[in-house]
Amino acid sequence: MKVAVASASFSRNPTLRAELTLRYPGSRFNDTNRVLEGDELVAFLRGHSRAITGLDVLSDAVFCGVPELRLVSKYGVGLDMIDIDSARRHGVSVRWTPGVNRQAVAELTIGLMIALCRAIVPLSRELSDGSWRRPVGRQLSSAVVGVVGCGAIGQSVARLCTAFGSTVLAHDIRAYDDFYVATGVKPLALDALLEASDIVTIHLPLDASTRGLIDARALALMKPTAFLVNTARGGIVDEPALTAALLDGRLAGAGADVFAVEPPRGSALFTLPNFIGTPHIGASTEEAVLAMGRAAIAGLEAGAGSVALTSNP
Repeated sequence: MKVAVASASFSRNPTLRAELTLRYPGSRFNDTNRVLEGDELVAFLRGHSRAITGLDVLSDAVFCGVPELRLVSKYGVGLDMIDIDSARRHGVSVRWTPGVNRQAVAELTIGLMIALCRAIVPLSRELSDGSWRRPVGRQLSSAVVGVVGCGAIGQSVARLCTAFGSTVLAHDIRAYDDFYVATGVKPLALDALLEASDIVTIHLPLDASTRGLIDARALALMKPTAFLVNTARGGIVDEPALTAALLDGRLAGAGADVFAVEPPRGSALFTLPNFIGTPHIGASTEEAVLAMGRAAIAGLEAGAGSVALTSNP
C-alpha cells in the first residue's frame, strides 16, 4: 500500500520521508514546495487509498475526484481545510492528533507578545537606519493576558504567561475548571476579557462560529494601550477592522502569524509600524515538524493518540 503525502512541509523533511518510506515503500511526496489545490491535488492523490495532508484544502470536489481515497491523516492540528461532512459522506476516515504542535505555537505567541511590548521590530529597523530612539516599553510580567480559546495551545500559552508573572484570563465555550483551578487562570465572558486585558491572544479553530469573531465591535472593547496576537487561524480576526484600529490609535499594536489569505500580498497591515507579521511559522520548528509528522504516520494505522473524526462504514 502506497501513501500520498500532499503536505509540502512533511515532504521536505528527510527524516519523515525515510520513516514513512520504511513503513510504506513507494509512497508519493509533494516536491513542489507549495500547497496543492483543486485539480492538481486530485491528480496527485489519485491511485492512493491513504494520504497525509497539511494545509491542502480537501473539498467535496476533491473527495469526489478521488473515490479510492479511504483514509486521511492530518499533519498538524487545524481542520478548517477539510470538509468533514463530505469526508463522512464519501466514507473517508479522517484522523487527527490534537496538541501535537502546542509548544511551538505557544513559544511563538510569547515571542510576539514580548516583541510588541518592547517594540523590538520597529526599533531594530530604526537602528539599522541610524536612529537611536529609546522608548519605554512594558513587561509581560505585569500584563493582564486574555487567552481566547483555552484548548491545548491556549493552555500552554497560559502556563508560560503565568510563569512570567502575568495575570491570565481565559474565555472558552468549553469548561476547563480543573485547569483554571490548578493554574489560577480566571475564566471570563469574551467581552469582559477584551475590556480587561493588556494583551489578547487568539487560540481558536476557524469555523462558522469563530469567523470574524474579533471584529470592529470586539476591537472597540479593548484598551487603546492593548495588543492583539493571533497565531490561530486567519479569518478569526477582521483584518480591515484591525488595520483601521491600528491606524486610528484605538489599539497599540498587533502581531499575527496567520491571515485570511495566505500569503497576504498587498495587505495594508504591513505598512503599519505597530504591526508584526510572520509567515504562518507557528508549527515550523524542528521538534514540532517531527512530532506532527510522526503523529500523521501513526494516524495512517489509527495509531495511539490519533482521533478518528470520521470512520469508514
